[in-house]
Amino acid sequence: MPITTRSLSQIFKQPSWVYCCYSEYAKLAAIDKSTNIEFEFTTNLSSYLESKWTWLAFTIILAVVLAILILIVLFLCNRIRLAIALVKEGSRAVSNVMFSLLWPIIPFILEVALFAVWVVLAVYLATSGSASYQIANAPPDFQQANGTSCDILTFDSENTTAECIFIEYAGDPNLFRMQIYALFGLFWIMNFIVALDQIVLAGAFASYYWAFNKPKDIPVFPVSGSLWRTLRYHLGSIAFGSFIIAVIQLIRAMLDYMDHKLKGSENRVAKFILKCMKCCFWCLEKFMKFLNKNAYILVAVYGKNFCTSAKNAFFLLMRNIVRVVVLDKITDFLLFMGKLMVTSAVGVASFYFFTGQVTWYDDYLAVYFGTVPTLNYFWVPMIVICLLTYLIASVFFSVYGMAIDTLFLCFLEDLERHDGSPEKPYYMSKELMKIAGAKNKKEVPNGKS
Repeated sequence: MPITTRSLSQIFKQPSWVYCCYSEYAKLAAIDKSTNIEFEFTTNLSSYLESKWTWLAFTIILAVVLAILILIVLFLCNRIRLAIALVKEGSRAVSNVMFSLLWPIIPFILEVALFAVWVVLAVYLATSGSASYQIANAPPDFQQANGTSCDILTFDSENTTAECIFIEYAGDPNLFRMQIYALFGLFWIMNFIVALDQIVLAGAFASYYWAFNKPKDIPVFPVSGSLWRTLRYHLGSIAFGSFIIAVIQLIRAMLDYMDHKLKGSENRVAKFILKCMKCCFWCLEKFMKFLNKNAYILVAVYGKNFCTSAKNAFFLLMRNIVRVVVLDKITDFLLFMGKLMVTSAVGVASFYFFTGQVTWYDDYLAVYFGTVPTLNYFWVPMIVICLLTYLIASVFFSVYGMAIDTLFLCFLEDLERHDGSPEKPYYMSKELMKIAGAKNKKEVPNGKS
């Protein structure tokens, strides 16, 4: 019986992919006794699935992947348990600091307002110069050639095909510098708002972690208290950290501008160097954003300046690099699955709503519209709703991400600075103590903070 792509999909739905692939190989090997590997390129994919060597390759590849996953789980089992425990602890922190879920609305409003102001400013700068016009579509016997400057007010277009068309706003050479300055201002202030968001949430979740008796010792208004401390003491650190990111982003924008200008160039060496620089600065921006985020956490915890906090955060993460990698990947996967589930649920609900398969609301709509409106193309609102849902979910799930990152750094600091004695007790939860192999040696009096 020939194997089709449908049977292939059924095989990969089985619990053990390696066993199923080996079974198919054994069936085909019993029929085909040849030992020579023959390969012939064809667009008929089903012919590949009828070859025993294809299934042998599948078996080997999946077996190697399975072995790697098993080794990762065996060697990183304790760190995976730690990552899962920190995700749980992050959920508890968010549930105890409920206003943190509403806090992203404020930075979002600030970012939208900033972008609106920047768009108005950019349009004003782009149209501040004097309009320049040039002649186009001029016949051979016309007195002026194509590309010659002209005046739109005095140009006579009668009895000719020549036109005086708009080219650009030109004039003051300082306008280009002002546009660069405005772009840098957008980058700087936008990163300032992002840093403000991160440091306020970090301060709120740090107050949760460093409360010895949870939730009794948690401050009454942790988010507002963190916001006050940030505005009172940490604006300089935020400004300096966001300035570094803004400079890198401006350099990347300039490289993109140069790349656009060199599109028609034949200089392959310049293009190669430009591509390498774009890649390097992209990596640098990602690294600095990661470092800044952890630096802001230590700024919120200890109140030290940005440079000191960045140095301490970097070496703290390097001392626990395996834990960092495992936690980062597990957190990214879980948050992505959460956003995907929320978006999928809203997408399915909107599909049933717009296709008229949900009818319980018809009586309510009939009161206002008389007749229930129908849509000819329901895919457009569905796609818009799914995109907006994913955007909103990303904003709110970023709170969970910030909670996990903050608790992780506090956990590492707790392990390094405390030993479980009455003078230096651990502040972590009992579950984290069990995973880390730590415990408080004696009962700590109530009121210890």
